[in-house]
Amino acid sequence: MPVIICSGKRNSKVAKEITDKGFCSTKGIYYHGLKLHGLGFYRKGHLPHPEQLLFTKASENDIAHLKRVATYIDNRTYFGDKIYGNVDFWAEMEQTNNCRMLTPIKEIKDQPESQKKGEKAYNDLFSKAVSSVRKPIESLFNWLIEKTDIQRASKVRSIKGLLTFG
Repeated sequence: MPVIICSGKRNSKVAKEITDKGFCSTKGIYYHGLKLHGLGFYRKGHLPHPEQLLFTKASENDIAHLKRVATYIDNRTYFGDKIYGNVDFWAEMEQTNNCRMLTPIKEIKDQPESQKKGEKAYNDLFSKAVSSVRKPIESLFNWLIEKTDIQRASKVRSIKGLLTFG
């Protein structure tokens, strides 16, 4: 989740040591600020129990961050969005840490139409199941936004203020 200090058109003058320019693909915007990453335990019918909430620079790749964190955790099944589907990394994690990542299924470019139709029902069902497990973490982020307005940090004027705000 992006924590936006100012839009990408402007340069941030606040907390330059821990912020930089990044792109939020969900919102389709460039911005200066941080990213909030969350790792939580699934609890059916409730918001997830946060295991980790961590800030990184806006330009840092989400996969790079997860690779650093996941290598220290064993025996886990992760549910993520399509960006986390790095097959090589997760094949290694399954062997070494007994961890795996489930993500919605991406369409394969240049796949024959007959094959797409044949796999469509399975792919749609699997993707829907993964998304339903991921929905509570999205709800947790929405709850944080609603309670703290954390995404709009434009009034923050120092590193201490930004970290207190977040």
